[in-house]
Amino acid sequence: MFDPACPTRRLLDRIGTKWTSMAVKVLAEAAPGEVRFAELLRRMPGVSQKMLSVTLRNLVRDGLVARRVEPTVPPGVHYRLTELGLSLETVLAAVRNWAEEHMAEVDRANELTDAQEAWTGPGSAAM
Repeated sequence: MFDPACPTRRLLDRIGTKWTSMAVKVLAEAAPGEVRFAELLRRMPGVSQKMLSVTLRNLVRDGLVARRVEPTVPPGVHYRLTELGLSLETVLAAVRNWAEEHMAEVDRANELTDAQEAWTGPGSAAM
């Protein structure tokens, strides 16, 4: 995993992004149904159309998301989690729950570190 060429590391790099986590969550909420691209964009505040496209393309490539295109003008593009994607949502939900449970502690640690650095200067806090 520490080797940059390790396949596990490459996969963790892709699934560990905030946009991947958000997209998987939105799609999981609709499962087993589909969500259109525009709806995903609306439900993921802050994501650009390009970033969402890249994220979804990677999720489809990795077999986590299925893509369906309706032959309409303009084409309707729909996404849904595959079984593999649903199994990833279980793991990501556990990480989100951990973050919600411990965010106050992390915030306090950040505040203490910031206060210590303000007093002693950056980089002088004990690590």
